[in-house]
Amino acid sequence: MRGKTILWGVAAVAICGLAIGASTFDLWKIRIPRLMADIANPVGPVQDVTWAEGPSAPPASVAERPPNIVLIVADDLGFNDITAYGGGVAQGAAPTPAIDSLMRDGATVRGGYASHATCSPTRAALMTGRYPSRLGFEYTSAPIQFARTIFETLQRERETGPPPIYHQDREADMPPFQTLGLPQNEVTIAELLAERGYRNLLIGKWHLGDVPELQPHAQGFDEWLGFTRGATLFGDPRSPDIVNAPQDFDPIDRFLWANLRFEIVKDGGRPFRPASYLTDYLGDQAAAAIQANRNRPFFLYLAFNAPHTPLQALRADYEALSGVEDHALRTYAAMIAALDRNVGKVLAALEDAGLSDNTLVIFTSDNGGANYVGFEDINAPYRGWKATFFEGGVHVPYMLRWPARIPAGVRAEVDAASIDIFATIAAAAGAVQSEIVDGIDLTPILRGETPAPARPLFWRAGEYRAVLHEGWKLQIAQRPAATWLFNLHTDPTERTNLAAVEPERVAALRALLDQQDRLAAHPLWPALVEAPILIDAPANAATAPGAEYVYWGN
Repeated sequence: MRGKTILWGVAAVAICGLAIGASTFDLWKIRIPRLMADIANPVGPVQDVTWAEGPSAPPASVAERPPNIVLIVADDLGFNDITAYGGGVAQGAAPTPAIDSLMRDGATVRGGYASHATCSPTRAALMTGRYPSRLGFEYTSAPIQFARTIFETLQRERETGPPPIYHQDREADMPPFQTLGLPQNEVTIAELLAERGYRNLLIGKWHLGDVPELQPHAQGFDEWLGFTRGATLFGDPRSPDIVNAPQDFDPIDRFLWANLRFEIVKDGGRPFRPASYLTDYLGDQAAAAIQANRNRPFFLYLAFNAPHTPLQALRADYEALSGVEDHALRTYAAMIAALDRNVGKVLAALEDAGLSDNTLVIFTSDNGGANYVGFEDINAPYRGWKATFFEGGVHVPYMLRWPARIPAGVRAEVDAASIDIFATIAAAAGAVQSEIVDGIDLTPILRGETPAPARPLFWRAGEYRAVLHEGWKLQIAQRPAATWLFNLHTDPTERTNLAAVEPERVAALRALLDQQDRLAAHPLWPALVEAPILIDAPANAATAPGAEYVYWGN
């Protein structure tokens, strides 16, 4: 019966389009996914969430218990969004003391890197310890209709700069959207920890598969509370307690506002309404999960969706930042304040449960800040954005705190990436990992027991590739054809391109890229849309003559 209802709903929308005309129908066409979701899987009322209780008492001996592990991942967090690195969003208007404390009480690295420049591939790297290209997971999954809609909108509205590109011929190679996700034959960190007796918990954003066979339960997690798609609302847009900041210049943002719902799912069940602003809700649930599992080893993967668009803040957080004049930036800064508050809740829950000393806490982001939020300095001092391999796209906050094993205040002279988080967690738990894992255990380096290895780090998205080795970073793009070579030891913000004067170094680094490509798997699905990304200006800026840009495929 539900299937017939959906068909009638879609037919009604189509008939409406014929009646009101194609131009007006374009405005309604973008809302079709939301209309279908509301019919097929409506959002229920607030529900109580209960986490399965562990043993009533801790082990008799501390030696019998391996460390707890908490991995906190922010979504599209700019390097300059937190104050630990000397800046802070909106010139430091929203300090981040809880996140900063992880650096003060733990360790950070010279270069912390996401293993890709967009959401899903980095999350695949976090879960498997392998480069996304080795998995064939090079692009974020999206339905064909979404790709077409974004392309048509960009094509219609772009007034300056290079046009978007749509590869219609690749549609034949696109698998059904429901099948796009992390392959089940990949070993996740949760599956590895399960062999060591860990209770595995996910709270927040998954974005590695939508159908049951690709959801967290099928990848090693015992319990999960969150959402499987790339974004969701933070609150009810109609609530007086919520402040909204739509970015009308961005077609993706318009799609999100038209289609996202304020919802959460527990263990693959029916969606229901969160009890509070989503960032607070996820933080509260993480604290509750820690309390429930305090007497057994657990792995908590806490994947906030802040500060990803759509921009929504609690009014109380917004009003506390009255000194920030720009409405959108003030909303964004309030989202950062909420993110920090809820990192603080997690740290307090560990402290209250007596678990702080023997818990490895890792904090990072899936990529750098996005150009489509429209703010110039969220990745300062770096150039570039999410969806580029410039430092602004991949150089991210990267902190590790484990008082029992890692000294406080360490800043290790090492470049570390998302792939290393898997290996570091596995080693902490005493798990035996596969030889095909690309990452390394960072703990001996942070403790000063072993030197940092002289190894390259790689990034790839189709024909756009990058490698960092011994301080030298090479980027190669095909559209437009460009080669960038930077010495990050002397030029960490990538201002001086040395490709023309260092041909031998370019050749050596290109050889490393070619060698890495030979290890790559064929992409699980193709990129349908390629959009130009300005390196030095946000998406709401006009393209200046001679401006550098790359085409990013998805």
